[in-house]
Amino acid sequence: MSSFAVRHVSLFSVSRSYQLKRRAERQDQTRQRIIEAAIGLHQTIGPAATTVSEIAERAEVGRVTVYRHFPDEPTLARACSGQYFERHPLPDPDRWRAVSDPVERLRTGLRETYTYHRTTQTMITHVLADARDHPVVAPYHAHWRHAAEVLTEPWRERGRRRKLLRAGIAVALSFDTWRTLTREQQLSDDHAIELMLRLTCDCARDPRQPTNNAARVKR
Repeated sequence: MSSFAVRHVSLFSVSRSYQLKRRAERQDQTRQRIIEAAIGLHQTIGPAATTVSEIAERAEVGRVTVYRHFPDEPTLARACSGQYFERHPLPDPDRWRAVSDPVERLRTGLRETYTYHRTTQTMITHVLADARDHPVVAPYHAHWRHAAEVLTEPWRERGRRRKLLRAGIAVALSFDTWRTLTREQQLSDDHAIELMLRLTCDCARDPRQPTNNAARVKR
């Protein structure tokens, strides 16, 4: 093969590789636009009201292109969920274990949780209203169950009182609880935290004893 032919083949190979790379980049960009469009719609009108046609229009692509990248609803839901929670990482309950005092650990956990709820309220309000039991939301629910376990750990209560305490902490962590207290009852996050600390500590109280953990909650 002549040197000219070798150079021609080499240039063709480089050109082909470049074209494939550009094509892959364009496909990634299109996929990203579709995800962004879906997230935006989920956050404004909710997952239940979002249609493929609206996603396609917002992403400036055709319906066929949407289905080419995401052949079914679960595939798109997983992509949207993964990206949303990557941008809005959930609080890390394992870091709360550094706080040994049960009341202070609970206060720390509630403070971080309520800050997170406030940051993500627009999306989570729609998601829980439309897709609370959707499989893609299961990791979200599992996260808060783990958080409740971490916050229950340092308490010495056992048996029925521990069960009540665990339930009280789970209620305190709930987005629905936060929304009720801050949106419907117009409490600030700080006031909502203090209220839930008092109610939760009452769950751990032994009615036969005159003193209890609730007395340690700052007034």
